[in-house]
Amino acid sequence: MSIMRNIYLTLVALFLIGPIVVITSVSFNSKNFLSFPPKGFSFRWFVEIFANEEWFSALSYSIIIAFLSALLAVVTALPVAYAAWRYGIRYAKALLSLGIAPFILPPVIMALAFLLFFTTSGMYGWFVSVIISHTIFLLALPLVTISLGLESIDRSLLEASSTLGADDKIAFRTVILPLALPYVIAGFAFCFVLSLNEYIIALMTVGFTYETLPIKIFNAIRYGYTPVIASIAVLFLVINVVIFGLIARFGNLPRMLGALED
Repeated sequence: MSIMRNIYLTLVALFLIGPIVVITSVSFNSKNFLSFPPKGFSFRWFVEIFANEEWFSALSYSIIIAFLSALLAVVTALPVAYAAWRYGIRYAKALLSLGIAPFILPPVIMALAFLLFFTTSGMYGWFVSVIISHTIFLLALPLVTISLGLESIDRSLLEASSTLGADDKIAFRTVILPLALPYVIAGFAFCFVLSLNEYIIALMTVGFTYETLPIKIFNAIRYGYTPVIASIAVLFLVINVVIFGLIARFGNLPRMLGALED
């Protein structure tokens, strides 16, 4: 039984790792076309991402949108989650549920809703439109991670800080925020990574006015397949691995994913 289990797990691992190996090897291809096994070895396609104005512009747009969307999502989620945890305010809990709701819907439904709204309001194609859309769509992530972080804080610390003369603002700044900071950073990282890879909402809100990397890849595929696409996939993979690796190293990843503490 153990032999069959090991064989099964090995096959599953190969199935999951196989595409990554193929894409990674293709990204180092020295020819002007996708080929596996690769023809030669070269870093030229990774250099092309930064040397080519169109690819670098798309990368810049993606990073700016992802950073601002993640920042706005965290700034919005933190006070709501704190109010719901600290004071049990009814409307704060309602906002918490409302913030999680968009993430339940399929992205294409949300994208169509954003398209209708921004077209009606005359904001279609604005750079700020995709930032607002990503913020709303990804708001659930920091709401959940920050709420989990706050729930893990011992409330007796608030009583101790109050006994020492700290008001609510000082207690939040000196006690609550430092303890919840890993969860805040985790929420930001989750939003950043998903926004960086998001395609359909960006396409529906700004179209080709501001090409993010996923949109640029889609447009490039229509005219041919070049190894630079594989290089971008590897770059995204490295970014994701580094970000989630740091979260796992310095944060309580099982708790952030909803696991109950002993």
